[in-house]
Amino acid sequence: MRPVVELKGRIIQVRAVDRGDTIGYGASFSVARPSRIATIALGYGDGYLRAAGASKTKAAAHVVIGGRHCPVVGRVTMDLITADVTDLPEGTVRRGDFATVIGDGIDVDELGAAMGTVGYEVLTHLGRRYHRIYKDA
Repeated sequence: MRPVVELKGRIIQVRAVDRGDTIGYGASFSVARPSRIATIALGYGDGYLRAAGASKTKAAAHVVIGGRHCPVVGRVTMDLITADVTDLPEGTVRRGDFATVIGDGIDVDELGAAMGTVGYEVLTHLGRRYHRIYKDA
């Protein structure tokens, strides 16, 4: 079967952080090395469940930036998620680029598993704030 949904969020900031700096509400994530973090304009208000963030007991979901999987770090907030882009070559990611959340190797079932649910629930939670494009409809 062919995937029919693609979801992208705009990168609104890329920031360098030092080892030990924290990211997100409650300082829940601390970077282990000097890192670059991309902030993406998409969050639980858009249906990207809070459970997609990393915790001490599970890995986080990923996004695709510059053709590579990058882990979501810190807490998922109402309007934002953050991803670790440290391993991407310098200049690969900049403000205004897009991060792929569904598509480009991340299917709805994979995202659903990272959120502790199923792909169908991911699709039904997608909010009204997205700009939708219907192709070949």
